[in-house]
Amino acid sequence: MKRSLYVRFITGYVIFALLSFCVVALFSSRLSYSINLNRTANRLYNQARKIASDYSSLYKDGWLPVDFRNQMLGLDSYGNTRVWFINPEGVISFDSSDKHTDAVITQFDPAEIDRFYVTGTFYDTFSQEMLSVIAPVTANFETYGYVILHTSLASVSSISDRMLIPLYITAGIIFLLSFLLLIMIHVFVMRPLRKITAAANEYAEGNFKHKIGIVQNDEMGYLANTLESMASELDAAEEYQRKFIANVSHDFRSPLTSIKGYLTAISDGIIEPEDQEKYIRVVIHETERLENLTQSMLSLNSLDRRNMHLEYSDFDICKLIKDVCATFERKCSQRGISFELVLSDASVYVHADIGKIQQVVYNLVDNAIKFSNDNSDITISVSEVGYKAFISVKDTGIGIPKDDIRQIWTRFFKSDASRGKDKRGTGLGLSIVKEIITAHNENIDVISTEGVGTEFIFRLPLAEDAG
Repeated sequence: MKRSLYVRFITGYVIFALLSFCVVALFSSRLSYSINLNRTANRLYNQARKIASDYSSLYKDGWLPVDFRNQMLGLDSYGNTRVWFINPEGVISFDSSDKHTDAVITQFDPAEIDRFYVTGTFYDTFSQEMLSVIAPVTANFETYGYVILHTSLASVSSISDRMLIPLYITAGIIFLLSFLLLIMIHVFVMRPLRKITAAANEYAEGNFKHKIGIVQNDEMGYLANTLESMASELDAAEEYQRKFIANVSHDFRSPLTSIKGYLTAISDGIIEPEDQEKYIRVVIHETERLENLTQSMLSLNSLDRRNMHLEYSDFDICKLIKDVCATFERKCSQRGISFELVLSDASVYVHADIGKIQQVVYNLVDNAIKFSNDNSDITISVSEVGYKAFISVKDTGIGIPKDDIRQIWTRFFKSDASRGKDKRGTGLGLSIVKEIITAHNENIDVISTEGVGTEFIFRLPLAEDAG
């Protein structure tokens, strides 16, 4: 991920913050000023009405009591409010500041004022903008004059500005917290994302040992762990591919070398004619090894669980076992090996792919014969437990070394014992068995004691109409 993305993210945030602050300041200041103007106007109007109501009986011919005048002067001095009394002809009979007393406002016409307050210079009387409220002074259904209260609009704005200070402080705190959130996003999102991107580039270049180094219990941590797991699987697959090629090369090279050597010797006349038939049989034997190895590889490739297609049917596993044993009858008789069948019933029907299971039984029996001692028994048993059929193939042969048991399912694996006992093995038979049984969503287990024998046990689901 390029750093410019993060820079653009920061720039966008700063622009958004500034624009947001300007918009909030503009609208809040206007709204605050409007609210405060109306509030101040209402307050002054209520004062003007109270003054007009309390002293309407005292006001006549421009005369006001001394106490009343002192109160108006106090309102001017301490309340920042100018108080006027003006008669209907526009003559100012009282001004709390004494600046406009006896002055005449010729344009004054209360009928022209459509609201209880006005803003401006009040007929050019003041040099600055003022808020003016008007209340009539009436008695005996007669209007003697008007009470007019003036206050500076600058003071209204000042009050509004002071009211906005907490708002600005709050906005600043919010933007500060937002910036902290941005830092957290950088720490917990952007920085891990960079590490993940760098790791992806390393994996793309084949460095599957690279560690991302993210320890977070969240989606980023999960993504990092997933990528590391994927890299580990790819590394294992690459390692397996190397071993696969090495094993295939080894297993193909040996018979090919033998075939080439014997055929060259026959072609060059090194081998006497009477011995040629013997070595031709060796060549045929090595050719069969290559054929078996190729066939096993093709079978294992077709048994990939992701691509394997199983054709399920109900069949008698006991009959299948007997048929497989019959195919080994000649080989077993030559070595004095006999089969002992222990069947829970004459017929036990299971639900599986008959062709694949036949291959499983064939490989297990063939494996048992290879590693059995001469004049020994191979026990094959079938038992029913619950809804499963358990099939066991047990020999009394050389057994499997303890250190090799975990690896017997690995493709091309051959223990030292198997190499010494059986030169024709491909190391793929048990891998094929494992793939087939796993594809059936079942398990296969092995119990082996070196020098005593080996038993393979797998299970299959019973046919629903069995029994």
